[in-house]
Amino acid sequence: MEAGGHKAAPTQPKVGEAVMVNVPATTANLGPGFDCLGAAVELGNRFQLTVLEGGGTHFELIIESSDGSHLRGGPDNLVYRSAQRVWREVGMEPMALEARVHLAVPPARGLGSSATAIVAGLMGANALMGEPLGKEKLLELAIDIEGHPDNVVPSLLGGLCLTARAASHRWRVVRCEWHPTVQAVIAIPTIRLSTADARRAMPKQIGIADAVSNLGSLTLLLQGLRSGNGDLIADGMHDRLHEPYRWPLIQGGTEVRRAAMQAGAWGCVISGAGPSLLALCPVDKAQLVAAAMAMSWEGKGVGVRSEILQLQKGGSNWSKASPIN
Repeated sequence: MEAGGHKAAPTQPKVGEAVMVNVPATTANLGPGFDCLGAAVELGNRFQLTVLEGGGTHFELIIESSDGSHLRGGPDNLVYRSAQRVWREVGMEPMALEARVHLAVPPARGLGSSATAIVAGLMGANALMGEPLGKEKLLELAIDIEGHPDNVVPSLLGGLCLTARAASHRWRVVRCEWHPTVQAVIAIPTIRLSTADARRAMPKQIGIADAVSNLGSLTLLLQGLRSGNGDLIADGMHDRLHEPYRWPLIQGGTEVRRAAMQAGAWGCVISGAGPSLLALCPVDKAQLVAAAMAMSWEGKGVGVRSEILQLQKGGSNWSKASPIN
């Protein structure tokens, strides 16, 4: 991925001007692809960004979901901080914004909620100024803000993406294939797990044997996803870098994984940092797997919803919204 430059001179948006940004959820890691592999899925957040009177650090947040009632506006909000990165990049003064968010991706569930906020802030601010920055530059900024690429890259581009920092120090994005006979089932519990807590559970160093195991598993998984070969997927969905340390943080998680496997899944892994779980299975087993995962968590007293989700291939998009007079 090239760094990308400016496409055109930025234009100052008028007060009341608004854009709508649609950003898909993501499921990252997929077992062995820690911090480098992620897929966009057909579940997403919708952000309407509107320019307000004033400037500086004024940011108003309106959440259209009870799931995000704890989220707050203000200058430290992730949407606004991401917008500020765009303004700094093009030399534009900060402006006051309102974000009205239809929240379908619940926060702190391992589905890339923070990535949707970052992408919405970057893409929305860029759109309001006439898109002075290219998508490659937005990707670079998104990765820098998030700190790792596995959620923000597929959130922006769509599909299944493998992203790596090359020896040339450039970020390289490889769009990988996902066979239509491979179905994703995601069980989303009501319990939360912050990415920071999940990362603190991991060791500072890993052994060579664990690294080699993950390299092999990732190769098998990608080939299985490309070809639809369930045996390769089953052997590829094994991780020794992060999952052994995160399963104990997820109430009832190992039992849910076992239920998914017994219902016909090829594998079941932690989605992102958790606590949501991702199962991959044949299309004709999806309903059984979804029901088994939900039943297992409910048996532990945990509220849950199971989603049978398709790969979202288009990535994020924006359109002009009705201006506020």
